[in-house]
Amino acid sequence: MPIKQKEMTLRARSRGFHIITDEVLQALPELGDIKAGLLHVFIKHTSASLTINEDADPTVREDFESHFNKMVPENAPYYKHTFEGPDDMPAHLKASLLGSSVSLPVSNGKLNTGTWQGIYLCEHRDQAGARKLVLTLSY
Repeated sequence: MPIKQKEMTLRARSRGFHIITDEVLQALPELGDIKAGLLHVFIKHTSASLTINEDADPTVREDFESHFNKMVPENAPYYKHTFEGPDDMPAHLKASLLGSSVSLPVSNGKLNTGTWQGIYLCEHRDQAGARKLVLTLSY
């Protein structure tokens, strides 16, 4: 089974949930030649995460951010890891809840996702920098 792997860098984004599907696809022009395979996307950071969800209505991403901020609050008195600011420990917890990778099927040169599905970068820090992804295409 052939495997191709590359790294890409996403520009810095504000805190929130951002659709990055098109950027991932632009980094993989060879995807168009794959009849059947699997794309694995891994983020090399502990304060941001990846998920797959609704990509049409932007209020879904707003609701994700709102819910996670209530579920994992900043400035909780029980956090010990606060050296990098009040959003740091909550960012690590949110990233662990959502995960550091997603896998998507590839069929006939395209991601074989549902009609309304897209890849999200879940940025959990207020002042985050660029984020690095590892893209692994198996076919």
